[in-house]
Amino acid sequence: MARRFMTALLVALVISGSAVYFLSRKMNRKRPQGTPVAHYVGAARVMNPGTVLNSKDLTIVTWPADHPLSGSFAKVDDVVGRTVLYPLAVGEPVLDHELAPKGSALGITARIPEGMRAVALQSNEVVGVAGFMMPGTHVDVLVTYRSAAQAEAVTATVIQDVEVLAVGHQLEPSPSGKPANVSVVTLLLTPAEAQKAVLAAAQGSIHFELRNGRDTAPDNLLPVGLNQLTAPTSSRPGLIAHERRIYAHPAPKPWVVETLLGSKRTDASFSGGSND
Repeated sequence: MARRFMTALLVALVISGSAVYFLSRKMNRKRPQGTPVAHYVGAARVMNPGTVLNSKDLTIVTWPADHPLSGSFAKVDDVVGRTVLYPLAVGEPVLDHELAPKGSALGITARIPEGMRAVALQSNEVVGVAGFMMPGTHVDVLVTYRSAAQAEAVTATVIQDVEVLAVGHQLEPSPSGKPANVSVVTLLLTPAEAQKAVLAAAQGSIHFELRNGRDTAPDNLLPVGLNQLTAPTSSRPGLIAHERRIYAHPAPKPWVVETLLGSKRTDASFSGGSND
């Protein structure tokens, strides 16, 4: 009797154990697994434009595999030696378009598009707007000069709607939006514009005009001389033309001369003279 009871107990244990095992296997298969991830090269620290990457600047970061990154890198060695073109935050994956091409020169030259030139011009901080410009803004370039054929000073607009590449040594706008107070500005120009800019700088004083970023229409302007400073100008958009009033001076009062000859008195009037 006892043997039968032990046999039945062992059989029940085996059956229950098998049921628990197969049930747990089935539940584990249905249990959702962790989200698959990919591994990319990322920034190990905050990096500014112009930084030449080395192995200490880089790390491996995880990224959701179902959102692959175009232009990413899987090996640190593929990134070492490249120059950063845009700011990178800690843990941010490094992408190919954020780096200068392999073998390119360092610094600002990596940001110059093919066929363009970077020219640095100096302007007086008082009369120019150098203290209010930031990289990425657009300006016109003016020059005030005297020529051999004309003794009086002339101001001319020589270049219109060009991009500011750098302000001083600053390649990126300040995060706070504060402009840099410097007088040297680097412009992104075509080769023909670069020639005009250098010639203008050699002839006289350079000034900058800030433009609205959406205002790209060229202006047909003629040089302005001293004799045109008082000439009437066309009304500006958004401004109301004021009537020019001319005040006439009143006619001068006549002079009256009184003459006494004994008891005889005579008066004589004379026109003209001053009102004072």
